[in-house]
Amino acid sequence: MNPNQVLGEENPFEAMHARFDLAAKKLGLDPGLYEILRQPDRELTVSIPILMDDGSISVFAGHRVQHSTARGPAKGGIRYDLNVTLDEVRALAAWMTWKCAVVNVPFGGGKGGVVCDPSKLSPGELERITRRYTANIADILGPDRDVPAPDMGTNGQVMAWIMDTYSMHARAACTSVVTGKPVGLGGSLGRIEATGRGLQICAREALEQLKMKPEQCTAAVQGAGNVGQVTATYLSRMGCKIVAISDITGAVVNEDGLQIDEICAHLQKFRTLDGYDAGDRISNADLLELPVDILVPAATENVITSRNAANIKAKLLVEGANGPVTAKADKMLDELGVFVVPDILANAGGVSVSYFEWVQDRVGMFWTEEEVQERLETMMVKAFGDVVDMARRFEVSNRIAAYMLGVDRVATITRMRGVYA
Repeated sequence: MNPNQVLGEENPFEAMHARFDLAAKKLGLDPGLYEILRQPDRELTVSIPILMDDGSISVFAGHRVQHSTARGPAKGGIRYDLNVTLDEVRALAAWMTWKCAVVNVPFGGGKGGVVCDPSKLSPGELERITRRYTANIADILGPDRDVPAPDMGTNGQVMAWIMDTYSMHARAACTSVVTGKPVGLGGSLGRIEATGRGLQICAREALEQLKMKPEQCTAAVQGAGNVGQVTATYLSRMGCKIVAISDITGAVVNEDGLQIDEICAHLQKFRTLDGYDAGDRISNADLLELPVDILVPAATENVITSRNAANIKAKLLVEGANGPVTAKADKMLDELGVFVVPDILANAGGVSVSYFEWVQDRVGMFWTEEEVQERLETMMVKAFGDVVDMARRFEVSNRIAAYMLGVDRVATITRMRGVYA
């Protein structure tokens, strides 16, 4: 099998296409625009030879995909993971296009990835991989071309290395070439919490739609990384009882509720839930099927498929990860009556504050955390309302409504710009 392809239901690019096709059909999209928007603008795959600490040379593969730049520079994270494939990067780039359009920020969609295991690499090896990868794709990067951000396996330090490498080639300090940087290097206050905060806003708005009170709700969060921890913290502050949370080692569940502050402190110290004993241990798969009101899959893609969708008991599904539900599982969740806040809306808080960071870097003026939170609140509430209104108007699921909203906005701009030939 081609290592850049994943076959069947769990191919993320095919899943994105399935939703895009439904949205395009509902919109009556012109065949020419359909062909333009269905394919990435540009794909770049590079070889990354690195001198390892032991003196040997290893060669890593890196990708960067720009799905669309119709509305502005491509925007999207860079992930370091052994499971990175070109199809995954293509799908994530397209999701970023629709996500940016849903929250109406002037970006297109991009994504990048390097096939590696960052946990097995020294800081020096990670820096060398990052700098060589950046140098190899530098021709398509830039504040007005393509603006990366952190993703799985990367962080603010990696963004600082990318910014520095690009700046060395440009012979100027270009802080706005990446977002998710340390605050001292032009990063935005509130960026680390942004995705989780956006999820909490969407959960709050959805509960209002469902006429459910937060203090009467239980929640399970799959994923204890930054997004999962922040989401669990904000849901808890909102009054929800968090009964389960998980990481790669499995889940901790306690029907009486978990102390999220305790869990965050444990994770800060040990970087894993191993050893945390204030609850029973279950698998990540079992967490998804718990009888809770709110389920937040915030770990990775394809965790809810046609094999387990019928077992989902949550009333509200708020997608923290990109692509956690396959296209085949969508219909099953609809039939169960699950209110789904799709990824391209729910986790758009991250790209929203990334946009704020880019704006602040461009003008050289920075906002307080309170100002960032207020702007994020306004943007997420407006986007949620736009998606729900679209769903009601066309009698479609929230996911297809979000795609319709995003696709229509990108199509409108593409139509205005015309086709250069």
